[in-house]
Amino acid sequence: MCYHYFFPAYVLGLVFMQQPVVLIGEWLVTPSVNQISRQGRQLTLEPRLIDLLVYFAHHPDEVLSRDELIENIWTRNIVTNHVVTQSISELRKSLKDGDESSPEYIVTVPKRGYKLTATVIWCAEEGEELQPVPVTAPSAPTPIPRPEAALKASQDQLPPADPPPKAKHTTSFWVWSLFLLALGSCVALVALSTFNSHPPVAKTRILLNPRDIDVRLVDGNSCNNWASQRSYAVGLGSLITTSLNTFSTYMVHDKTNYNVNEPSSSGKTLTIEFVNQRHYRAQQCFMSVQLVDNADGSMMLDKRYFITNDNQVTIQSDLMSSLSQALTQPWSEAMQALLRQYQPAQSASLAQLYQAHQLLMNGDADSLSKASAQLDEMIKQTPDFTYARVEKALVDALRHSQQPLDDTLQAAFNKEIDQLSNTPEIKQTSGFWQVKAIEKLSQGQVDQANEAINSAIDLEMSWMNYVLLGKVYEMKGENRLAADAYITAFNLRPGANTLYWIENSVFQTSLTRVVPYLDNFLSSE
Repeated sequence: MCYHYFFPAYVLGLVFMQQPVVLIGEWLVTPSVNQISRQGRQLTLEPRLIDLLVYFAHHPDEVLSRDELIENIWTRNIVTNHVVTQSISELRKSLKDGDESSPEYIVTVPKRGYKLTATVIWCAEEGEELQPVPVTAPSAPTPIPRPEAALKASQDQLPPADPPPKAKHTTSFWVWSLFLLALGSCVALVALSTFNSHPPVAKTRILLNPRDIDVRLVDGNSCNNWASQRSYAVGLGSLITTSLNTFSTYMVHDKTNYNVNEPSSSGKTLTIEFVNQRHYRAQQCFMSVQLVDNADGSMMLDKRYFITNDNQVTIQSDLMSSLSQALTQPWSEAMQALLRQYQPAQSASLAQLYQAHQLLMNGDADSLSKASAQLDEMIKQTPDFTYARVEKALVDALRHSQQPLDDTLQAAFNKEIDQLSNTPEIKQTSGFWQVKAIEKLSQGQVDQANEAINSAIDLEMSWMNYVLLGKVYEMKGENRLAADAYITAFNLRPGANTLYWIENSVFQTSLTRVVPYLDNFLSSE
């Protein structure tokens, strides 16, 4: 049995503590698992849409402005009115569930906001009855006697007073007090002088892990054209991190997007830096790659590459081969197959891929649009570059999750997915399963999304896969597992890009609610 939403304010605290479900019209809303259901039909919505629906349920038949929704649902994050409008539209679409004759649950009040018009009934989990908290009337206050009466009564109850102490006892007390005060002052002065002469020394001890590697990028301030080659260096760092984490015994942290200069526990550091070097009487910009063993400071690898439009695939192959020798880590056949995916016939295509991948890592709508156009042009020039087709589908899937496509673009995207699904070698890429995971999440098919992203993780251990795994767990209502996945993603590639993906990809995530450790960690920097 459920009670209508005519509860006094003191019941609301009980409602939140019991994690109730709520019946809104025909829909039973279960916030703990982000689901709505009716007549055997069950839908999984994004956590933000569930929060929005529950907030409406707490204010039935009230007009709520966009500003109020942003204040309480988006918790003062920087969002536009368009985001609210789009969320309301998606929520209405889910509540109609394809039935255009279904009544409108949320109506627009012109120039004021939105209002939930459906009947709201609150229930406890599993249909338990939610009992109102009884209000106990306060007992009558005990009368306070007047001061004169109270003083007389207390005097009547007190035993006879002792005679005043003798004067010599008072004098003795003050003498001893002054003596103890002087003694305490001397002890304090001695202790203070001791502390000043021997200040405490704080030492930070870090245990190095010889099997961990940090990949860092140092901006080449001394080079004029290093910025145009930065995306290539970032792409190399990403490839090294993903391939070694997946197929070697090393744990690699891609810190090319992480500018915090702090002590590291990694036993080795691979630094990519653009430096000037005199070459044939001219200053030229070289990409320097050094691998240092932090245990003894020895140099394990020291290479310098002069990058042109024609040798970028060759440089990448040489660098990966040199790393194999320096780490005495032979690459497996599976890892070599992964590296072949990044070897287009034309070297310029690799540079274009890494430029588009840099835009993809940025994650915002403008960057994704630029990446999609760039990849589309590259595929026309090199149609055999399979990985570029997978990257293009991934970019479009993310764009689709952030902003619904029109009918023409949706048809083109569906055709793109069908072509990928019919290509056997593409199904062996992690990117294909990432696309499937995003597609299933957008449709609310959480179990299928979980299968897809785990298939991607089996193929590659990448930060992007763990961000999407966190999204799957969050939509299932398993925030503890979502927090673990997000921390893993940030550990593999710390920095602003990964943080943006955690907070904004597929649907918005509140760090404070889901992964407060990461929120506190970033605020303490």
